[in-house]
Amino acid sequence: MVNAAEFVEEAVEEIREEVGDDNAIIALSGGVDSSVAAALAYEAIGDQLTPVYVDTGLMRKGETEGVRETFAFMESLRIVDARDRFFDALAGITDPEEKRHVIGEQFIREFETVARETDAKQLVQGTIYPDRIESEGNIKSHHNVGGLPEVVDFDGIVEPVRDLYKDEVREVARELGLEEVVAERMPFPGPGLAVRVIGEVTPEKVEVAREACHVVEDELEEHEPWQAFAAVIGKATGVKGDNRVHGWVVAVRSVESRDGMTARAQEIDWETLQRIQSRITGVHENVARVVYDVTHKPPATIEYE
Repeated sequence: MVNAAEFVEEAVEEIREEVGDDNAIIALSGGVDSSVAAALAYEAIGDQLTPVYVDTGLMRKGETEGVRETFAFMESLRIVDARDRFFDALAGITDPEEKRHVIGEQFIREFETVARETDAKQLVQGTIYPDRIESEGNIKSHHNVGGLPEVVDFDGIVEPVRDLYKDEVREVARELGLEEVVAERMPFPGPGLAVRVIGEVTPEKVEVAREACHVVEDELEEHEPWQAFAAVIGKATGVKGDNRVHGWVVAVRSVESRDGMTARAQEIDWETLQRIQSRITGVHENVARVVYDVTHKPPATIEYE
């Protein structure tokens, strides 16, 4: 386990050395990894840093408003509305790896635009050790590692938490005094809800996934999962009122883990599962059924894509 106090001191010094006199931007998503990276970078270089949150249209419910409120103390915070650009870039794409690469490239292009406006030469991001392991091991590309385009218009990419596991990142978050809502929140994939939608990413499917994920996080909070969410995995026949519908199938997943490298599906009582399915089928008129995923990692991954 990392010594959080020593790590903060060393990471701050490392960022100062890597960035030097340059301006930098930090890719801020609102999750614990990027929030820790942002807090470290802000302590290290202060006004040289511009935090950039990109609203991709693929984020959790209320994420944009939450980031705006939580990081209001960073006066240089930029919130970029890129929803249309991300959906346009993803149109017609169904392959999971291609999705991740498209999202990775679109993120970089958004950051490059802000960098030109702020004369930033360095990009700071919250890559952690499992991201690197999975990308380098060909399990799946992470948008901030294997999903990066070959040509990136930055002099350097600074990754202060690149050698930490998720539980270690949380220790550092507590050491930095980050709010509990940030330090203890469940992991969320960098590509967002795009990897919780099987097949083509459309606004309708993403909205179903967003509302269903909100229900799952709300209902399972007291069960203290390492990660819990919902995914739109296809269509099936259902009945709404007196009408037949060919509606969305939503899979619910809740796992226990230490670092995300392996995970066990969580045992959830029947009453809670029934309450979840009742709420999710009410989220959208075209949700036909809800299923619960009992697969461990391995053989599955935690996310669906």
